Amino acid sequence: MQKVITGVLIGIMSIVLIGCGATAKTIKQKTQNTRPDVFTEMKNDDTPSEGFVTLAIKATIKTPLEGYYLLELKDSMRGKPGYPFVINIDGQAAAWKVDGQKEILPLYDKDGKTSHDPEAGEGIKYVLEKKIQLRAGIHKVFLGLPNEDYFKELEIILQEGKTYTLEFKPIYKYKTQPTRIPSFKKGIKEYEAYLNNMHI
Repeated sequence: MQKVITGVLIGIMSIVLIGCGATAKTIKQKTQNTRPDVFTEMKNDDTPSEGFVTLAIKATIKTPLEGYYLLELKDSMRGKPGYPFVINIDGQAAAWKVDGQKEILPLYDKDGKTSHDPEAGEGIKYVLEKKIQLRAGIHKVFLGLPNEDYFKELEIILQEGKTYTLEFKPIYKYKTQPTRIPSFKKGIKEYEAYLNNMHI
């Protein structure tokens, strides 16, 4: 019986590791440029060229402080400066690194009950904000977090003459039962994407 349980656990761990390996491979592939001419970064006061549109990209994540996890890998960037975000649009890649800021949010509300804010507690908040120009039309966007073995792909349609904001909002994994309260300390589950505040 013990051998069966051990075999099942090893099988489950192997599946998880294979999944993580596949994700890491995909993110690594997306850091490679296959096209250099899709977008260019803009300064805040820049205006797009004719036929192009302005797209502001925003993504946030909160992580525990460095050293929070007992089994944290040495090359982990959680809680450290230079947290990486990988963006790939139609084959052009950018690896943007962000220095986070310490953030402490209350663990309990005014009534003394456990806060339902998934970012409650002490951690490092990373905010990616970039402004780019690219041609109007349909674009495939990839967001990858190498440190979390997570990525999201989506398609957006941009019309000439308009300004857009593409925002990625984090959804965190749940704490253990019975609370079922999401917490940044459990890591990222997924991102919800919004184009000009419309869920996509």
